Amino acid sequence: MTYLETVNWMFSQLPMYQKQGQKAFKKDLTNTLALTQHLNNPQHQFKSVHVAGTNGKGSSSHMLASILQEAGYKVGLYTSPHLKDFRERIKINGNEVSKQFVIGFIKRNTAFLDKQQLSFFEMTVGMAFDYFAKQKVDIAIIEVGLGGRLDSTNILTPEVSLITNIGFDHVQFLGNTLPLIAKEKAGIIKPNIPVVISETQPETQSVFIETAKNNNSPIVFADQVENSSYATDLKGEYQSKNSKGVLEVIKILQKKKYNITSKNIKNGLLNTVKNTGLKGRWQLLNKSPKVICDTAHNKEGLTITMQQLSKENFKNLHVVFGVVNDKDLLSILPILPKKATYYFCKPDVPRGLDQNILKEICIANGFIGFSFSSVQEAYQQALKNATNKDFIYIGGSTFVVAEVV
Repeated sequence: MTYLETVNWMFSQLPMYQKQGQKAFKKDLTNTLALTQHLNNPQHQFKSVHVAGTNGKGSSSHMLASILQEAGYKVGLYTSPHLKDFRERIKINGNEVSKQFVIGFIKRNTAFLDKQQLSFFEMTVGMAFDYFAKQKVDIAIIEVGLGGRLDSTNILTPEVSLITNIGFDHVQFLGNTLPLIAKEKAGIIKPNIPVVISETQPETQSVFIETAKNNNSPIVFADQVENSSYATDLKGEYQSKNSKGVLEVIKILQKKKYNITSKNIKNGLLNTVKNTGLKGRWQLLNKSPKVICDTAHNKEGLTITMQQLSKENFKNLHVVFGVVNDKDLLSILPILPKKATYYFCKPDVPRGLDQNILKEICIANGFIGFSFSSVQEAYQQALKNATNKDFIYIGGSTFVVAEVV
């Protein structure tokens, strides 16, 4: 099979949460353990940092990878979902896994994948771990896919665990209260392995303290520690919260004899995009009119992004907006600005919410706008309508952003 055929096979043969939602989610690590055993347990062959959280885990993972790259380490980076190409999920020092490796991995393991009926995510985790082991990375930054306790990545024993924050997302899997969600995320805390929490939240603090205590794990809440502040090339005020957690993780790695200087930290944070290829975080797509896209897609993420938007200077606001069909729309609508023209669209995934249904719900809640059958059509119309003094925001879903970056 060619690379394209291989990727299409993966998407079609194996349940994929991003495309299909709940039926692709498996609350069990049996499959992942069976696959890694079949692959000779690659997860034991490299050191790692494990990163969970509702918001900020992707940005934090990229920041960590960038700093470690600046320090001269060979750094694996596993994140999800991808925006354009599957290979974005698996990188070493910013370079995506080769098409040949993806083809070869599927070819070598097709019989096993078929027999075990692995989900798309389980198989991708196995592929990433196999690649990092074979490439002999010095350390890998591994981002949790969903939750923590039962996530396929949770077979690692990392150098340190990082949990960014807790918000309401994927409540159908993780629970509908912050303490319940925190309990799932806290599942990545391992016996005697230090854990960093980026943000102290009154509803979840005790959950983390208790889990850490039960595991004899040193715990630090990064926002309670005085630290030097560093600039970062990742735009978005929310990145200051992420960088606090990142700096505490780096401190722990330094204690474990990783040779990381303050210059490495400074350059790593200033060159995260260049070093890792991260996209979609308050990303500037056009200067006149100013066009920004952001992957924020839940109440907590959008609250911060909309606060940032309110500080921008513009004449009129245009919002290209689409969501997935399991999104709790009514929880995010109060956050969105009403004084704007909306361009409702459906992201090109099976889970995308129909643009006319989206428009109907939004208009019933006091919004003004039009519906479009594709993200590009919506974006082009916004560009046509906007003057140079206007502002266009594109978001609501990672999959909307994927179609414009």
